[in-house]
Amino acid sequence: MNLLSVGASYRTARVGTLEQLSIPGPDIPAVLQKLVAQPYVREAVVLSTCNRVEVFAAVTGFHGGLGDVCNVLAEESGIGANELAGHLYVHYDEAAVRHSFRVSSGLDSMVVGEAQILGQLRDAYHAATEADSAGRLLHELMQQALRVGKRAHAETGIDRAGQSVVTAALDVAADVLGGDLTGRPGLVIGAGAMGALSVATLTRSGVGPLRITNRGAERAARLAEAYGATAVPFDSLDAALAEADLVVSATASTEPVLTAERLAGRERPLVVLDLAVPRDVAPEVADLPNVTVVDIDGLAAARRTLPAAAETAAVEQIVASEVDNFLGWMRGAEIAPTVAALRTRAEDVVAAELGKLNARRPDFTDDQRADVARTLHRVVQQLLHSPTVRVRQLAAEPGGDQYAALLRELFDLDVPHATPAAAVPEIGGQA
Repeated sequence: MNLLSVGASYRTARVGTLEQLSIPGPDIPAVLQKLVAQPYVREAVVLSTCNRVEVFAAVTGFHGGLGDVCNVLAEESGIGANELAGHLYVHYDEAAVRHSFRVSSGLDSMVVGEAQILGQLRDAYHAATEADSAGRLLHELMQQALRVGKRAHAETGIDRAGQSVVTAALDVAADVLGGDLTGRPGLVIGAGAMGALSVATLTRSGVGPLRITNRGAERAARLAEAYGATAVPFDSLDAALAEADLVVSATASTEPVLTAERLAGRERPLVVLDLAVPRDVAPEVADLPNVTVVDIDGLAAARRTLPAAAETAAVEQIVASEVDNFLGWMRGAEIAPTVAALRTRAEDVVAAELGKLNARRPDFTDDQRADVARTLHRVVQQLLHSPTVRVRQLAAEPGGDQYAALLRELFDLDVPHATPAAAVPEIGGQA
């Protein structure tokens, strides 16, 4: 089994493409089932955020697995396969492990060092666990990726040096509104994870009075109470918009929440931060006077606060060390089925010989037969113990996959999905 990572992010696709690729939370279980139903895909995890859509998969072959994942993404998004290929990055085996650890540690985020990706990755893993689409390989990868992310934030200053996506968006808003957001009336539309992060960030930035609205009023009320904000009914959205200088929209709506008709006629500047994918703000809103729209594309172009080089280097070192550890685990796990098959073959041989002996010596008592069986089993166990322990140790080292292949060849073992991995170069840009 091999690891494959296929996706698109703010690095490789504009927000319009990410919108098409975006997979709403309720749809993810069905997409996971569709992925694992493909011929070459055995396990799958889907990560869909405001600036990234990615599939982590355990596959039985690179080209077949890549084709299967791309076909599902094309079918779900409605983007033609040829067009889609121009927006995708692909990582395989070691590169896929490294990429997943860089994602979890915040090195691959739009705002380097932001910690929100850890929660998003945890949610993606939970969804795959619930859908039973994560097997041994992806369980281990996701668990280790989450651990690496936590370690990066605990042992380095990457989170202090970086910012959240919301903080970066507020920097852009501050430029438009004259530099200081303190005392500026704000509105957050949406009370999900991004909405909650927005409320926390705006509160720390001094934005206020702050209002929150959400289609589910109870959720907005809880969030408002936690931060000393005011919850307003969703059907009072227009009135709340009229009083705001700064709006953050982060809903899960599939249609624009903020249209040109809704925002027309502004007499004072309004900054709208659209952090949703699909977008909450209709494209024509950007043409309205006194309205500035900042979306994921705008953030990608404007991001400028980078972590200190020392912090980034420290996290990269953690990632490199953890990748080596995981590859050692993978090599050890690869040989386990082969060792099990060898032991099964030995037990089969013992059982066959005992059957022949019983047929030749019907005069043996039950105790005598049991003694002979125990002796034969002990001999086999002693003969196999040292070689199997040693081959597990060797398999964990670089190039260790050759030992599993050698055992299969020498003993003519049939081990499912034990085809040696081909050396496939990484495809696509760093993402």
